[in-house]
Amino acid sequence: MSETANAVTMRGNPLTLVGSPLNIGDKAPDFEVVDNELKPKSLKDFSGKALIISSVPSLDTPVCDMETRRFNTEASRLDAGIRILTISMDLPFAQKRWCGAAGVDQVVTLSDHRQASFGQAFGVLIKELRLLARAVFVLDADHVIRHIQIVREIAEEPDYDAALSAAKLLI
Repeated sequence: MSETANAVTMRGNPLTLVGSPLNIGDKAPDFEVVDNELKPKSLKDFSGKALIISSVPSLDTPVCDMETRRFNTEASRLDAGIRILTISMDLPFAQKRWCGAAGVDQVVTLSDHRQASFGQAFGVLIKELRLLARAVFVLDADHVIRHIQIVREIAEEPDYDAALSAAKLLI
């Protein structure tokens, strides 16, 4: 498994990402995560849908909370052919509790806590913390990557407009 040192920072401190970096035009690699009901989910479960995949360190932190709420609001304005997934290392129970408390019902939250399968496949697993870096991937309906943003400073929000624009171009 490859590593990229100083790929992102947390409060200015450099961190290492584990996994192979992906590029626009690559076929998205498969992964296995679990949903809020502890059922395994993979990329195949979203076949035929364009996806905005948002990876966040933890829903229980202010920036991740704001980001996921924003994507939840945006999801209701998107074409039915686009789904938004938020993936973190949070336990499924915590994700379910957070979604209920936050009123998040348009974004699908998925947990990578078991195998870090998504984090490694998409190159966003933070070695030092075993959390996911803040990143946004937009995949077309064939799951070819059309947009990537790995947010350099984890405490900052992603460029929502760029991700949403890339997704809207796919429909």
